[in-house]
Amino acid sequence: MTAPENEKLEMLRHALATLAYRGGKAVRGAPEGFGKFQPGGTVRTPLRILAHIGDLLEWAQSLAKGPGTWRDGEGEAVDWESEVRRFFDRLEIFDRHLASGAPLAASPEKLFQGPVADALTHVGQIALLRRLAEAPIRGENYFVADIQKGKTGSEQSSPRKEFD
Repeated sequence: MTAPENEKLEMLRHALATLAYRGGKAVRGAPEGFGKFQPGGTVRTPLRILAHIGDLLEWAQSLAKGPGTWRDGEGEAVDWESEVRRFFDRLEIFDRHLASGAPLAASPEKLFQGPVADALTHVGQIALLRRLAEAPIRGENYFVADIQKGKTGSEQSSPRKEFD
């Protein structure tokens, strides 16, 4: 792998750590019943959004290995805690694959612009739904957050600079 390719891969791994940090903040401490919160209309519940994120991360892993297969498991979402575990499990599996040095069947740019960026968008939706459900997460200066490449599990650093 050339130096520029390695830099792209390392940036993708940092993006996964960012997803773990921000996603962890959005799902941690959610009130009982939040997963089924329905703000109205055809808006997906937080549980369905979180299940979709898990599907995106599974798809990202399959794209990285090749040939890439989409599996819509949204209807299989059982409960909030299970989907939170799946979110972190899938992040860790994907990150380990990226760190392994195995050849990628898709470029880091494509992996970011597709499933990873989509997952970040959906984490933002969960954060917004927390506010609508009157259980907001605290704002944070993410620039100073302790986000480390390879740290994609549920154990994340404490916030350094939160605000209301």
